[in-house]
Amino acid sequence: MTKSALSSVLFLLCCPNAAAFSLSMGSESRAAASDIFGSRRSFLSKSVATAVVGGTSIFSQPQPSLAVTAKEIITTPAGVKYAVTQEPTDKKPAAPLKGDIVAIDYKDIFLMDRSSMPPIREEKNNALLFKLGSGSVIPGLDDVVAQMVVGQKVQAIIPPSLAYGEKGVCLDDGECLIKPGSTLVYDVFLKRSSIPPP
Repeated sequence: MTKSALSSVLFLLCCPNAAAFSLSMGSESRAAASDIFGSRRSFLSKSVATAVVGGTSIFSQPQPSLAVTAKEIITTPAGVKYAVTQEPTDKKPAAPLKGDIVAIDYKDIFLMDRSSMPPIREEKNNALLFKLGSGSVIPGLDDVVAQMVVGQKVQAIIPPSLAYGEKGVCLDDGECLIKPGSTLVYDVFLKRSSIPPP
């Protein structure tokens, strides 16, 4: 229960006549209420004072924190936004370099486009092995993996310019698997990074 709701309940419990006191009372009712409460001003000041004194003891108790810690949003120089959702367990995690072979698990959370509200679709986890910086994946995925360390999981928002752009991924019959102008949202887990064979 929020503090304001708790204050209102406490006010009504401390002042049982408060619920019956109305500003739209007729003149006879106002006269009767005036006899009971004095003036509205004294009624309100007494009621508020009672509620404050009674409520102070409730609110002076330590309250658990209801705030959720927000993840830091990081923006790469290319424009991909991401948040780290899982830190690596290794004390000295390896960071991949351009040209390394990386193994990732990724999940396409949803696609955001200009014509519909997310989530459009949700995919299962996929495994992918590629050479970092070789252009074998969309630029945004390449960019975010280059910022990660092995064992780290991030959620990345990839803008259309670093994904499939205004072309999208469309079939010959006109059906689009990824609509033009779509922003992609991925969960990415970097499993491994290794130097490529000679």
